[in-house]
Order: sequence, then structure tokens, then C-alpha cells
Amino acid sequence: LLSVLCLGDCQLHTSCGIQKCTTDFVSFTSHLNAALEDFDLEFCKALRAYSVCTYRNSKACRGNLVYHSAVLGIGDLMTQRNCTKDGPTSSTNPEMTRDPCSYSGHTEVGEHQRGEKTPPPTYLFCGLFGDPHLRTFKDHFQTCKVEGAWPLIDNNYLSVQVTNVPVVPGSSATATNKVTIIFKSYQDCTDQKVYQAMTDDLPAAFVDGTTGGGDGNTGSLHIVEKVSGRYIEMHARYIGTTVYIRQLGHYLTLAIRMPRELALAYEESQDLQLCVNGCPSTERIDHSGHLPLPVMGKLLPWAAASHPPSGYTLETATTKCHEKMLVKDIYFYSCVFDLLTTGDANFTAAAHSALQDVEALHPSKEHWHIFPRSGGGGVGRNSKFFVSLGLLYLILVAYL
Repeated sequence: LLSVLCLGDCQLHTSCGIQKCTTDFVSFTSHLNAALEDFDLEFCKALRAYSVCTYRNSKACRGNLVYHSAVLGIGDLMTQRNCTKDGPTSSTNPEMTRDPCSYSGHTEVGEHQRGEKTPPPTYLFCGLFGDPHLRTFKDHFQTCKVEGAWPLIDNNYLSVQVTNVPVVPGSSATATNKVTIIFKSYQDCTDQKVYQAMTDDLPAAFVDGTTGGGDGNTGSLHIVEKVSGRYIEMHARYIGTTVYIRQLGHYLTLAIRMPRELALAYEESQDLQLCVNGCPSTERIDHSGHLPLPVMGKLLPWAAASHPPSGYTLETATTKCHEKMLVKDIYFYSCVFDLLTTGDANFTAAAHSALQDVEALHPSKEHWHIFPRSGGGGVGRNSKFFVSLGLLYLILVAYL
């Protein structure tokens, strides 16, 4: 029996799941006793389940010698035990009832194999919106320039790249006008799928015209259009990942939730990921996280002008943002910052929607809101955001 199994360190293609099929079969049969009356019945059920699993992997395992050896071995064993091809499988076992294209099913397998309850998987959140403002997987909040194309995520399962363009002539302020996402192929759950959105072109389909991955029946990857041309969601069940993309005004916002173990599954060469490590210090508006505090209440340079460049004063921008966001957290202050920088009221909606996406996707309610630190002396490298609205003064002077 073991001659047809590969339980060691087999050199298999990562997309071929034959080793998992074999491991499942062993778990079904390891407790069986040949002396018991129902041994043949249970063994045949396990063999059928093994056969079904190999069939599901037939495409991904084409050309794999271990796979073909397993198929031949299953046939021989079914003949030896007089097992019929049609009949019940070991579906009553918790291991077999899991959905192979559901990330939650993978965690249940770990519980079953260890015979103990394990904590639910840890999810991470990353968001990008506005001018642009970045919330990393570590809940660090940064405001960056990052003009051009930059990778948000680049791991073994998912790649997300954004392109940022200047917003105001003569300013280093940028915002996102293009998003490219690659869902990498994974067993029989999905082939590689590429999605691309641009300003005024937010499709509800991948570039190949399809709206899902896999064979279309598993629902392992699909796109849902919430508001035509304005808001789409992507749900990748096989990697437990959800992506929201919106267009507000002329620019795009993006929010992602992904399991920690998958989000951090990348090679050393893939270390430039804004969601993982934040923006490079040379790209950050806050000059590597350190700014001295200005005199509280100091007016912005154009505050006394009848027609300020952005069309907003500190007071009117604060009032405008307060209409949408009652809690004065970093999203509120980001809104004020963007209005003063660009004069585009659509950034108010972008900040508000970004906070709604956090509330929908962020796993920890107590971390939804990040507040400015209080106290004086300056903003350290680990600061979450601005200490006060007055801090906008120094930032904007350097930014414009």
C-alpha cells in the first residue's frame, strides 16, 4: 500500500495537490483495523474519496509521475478489495467535508489533525485612499507621494499594484488612478486571473472577460458589482481574501483583508510592499515620521486671503469633513488635509468610504479608529498621525 504513496519531501509542483490527497487517504485509513467486520466497507469509501481527490487535481497534476502512480495504485487497491467505483465516500469524516477551495476549510483540517481546537486565523487589513493615505497591515498610517507604479502587495498568492498621478499642478500631491490585481493560480480553485481598473473604467470582470475563477461552480473567486462603474468587490474564498475598489471623483480607493499567514508568504526579493513595510522614507510627506509641533492655532498662509488656492480654509475644511465624519480620527484629519491640499470635495467622500471599508473588513473593532497623539514636543517615528489640525501647517508648507 505505502509503495503508491508519497509522504516524504516529494518534489511536486505547488499547484498539484496529489500529496494532500494522499495525506487525506492515510488519515481516513490509519485508524481502521483489518480484523473488524466493516474494514472493507470503510476502506472502499476512503479509496473512492482518494479517487475523487485525484480527479479534481488531474489538470494541475498532468505530467506528474507521483500523481499517475497514485492513480494506478488506487485502481489496483480497488480491484484487490472488490470496491465498486460508484458508492459512498468518507464524507462523514470532518476532514473530507471541508471545501478544498475555502480558506476556512484549511484551518479546520489543522484542528482535526492535531485533535484540538486552534484559534481562528488572524486577518490583516490594508487600505489606500485620498492623497494618498496608506494604512498598512500593521495599522501604521502614513501619507506618501509615491508617484508612478508601486506594489501594495506581492506574495505567493496575490499581487496588487497601484499607479498614482499628480493631483495639483506644481504640487507633489498624488492620488491613485489605476489598480492592477493578479490572483495567482491555485490548484483547481482558480487559474491565474488579472484585474485592471482605471479612472472611469471600473469593470466588473477580469481582463479575460470572466467574472470568476476555477470551473465556475466552486465560487472560489468572483467579482460582485455593487455600484455600476463606481464600486466592486472581489471575494477569493480559497485564500480568504476580500478586496474593495471604489471610484470617488477622478480617483480610486482600495481596501484589502487577507489572512496573515498568506499575506506574509513572500520571498526576500518581494520586500517592497507598501501594505507590509509602508512607504519608503523618501516618499513620506511627514519626513520619516518626525515633525516639530507648530504654535497651536497658527493660521495657514492663505487663511486671510479672500480666495485661498484650494478654495478651503482650515475652518471650512474642518466643517466640510465633520459633515461626513463625526469622530475626529485619522480619517477625519486626512479629509481636512486633502481638502486643503487639493480643494476637491470628492476626497471627503473618499475618506468617509475608506473608514466604512475599515469597519467592514478590519478584524478588530477596537482598532477601527486611530487617533492623533496628544502632548507636545513633536511627532515621533512611530506616530500614528498628526497631533492636531495645527500640524497641517508645517506639512502643507513642505508639501505644496
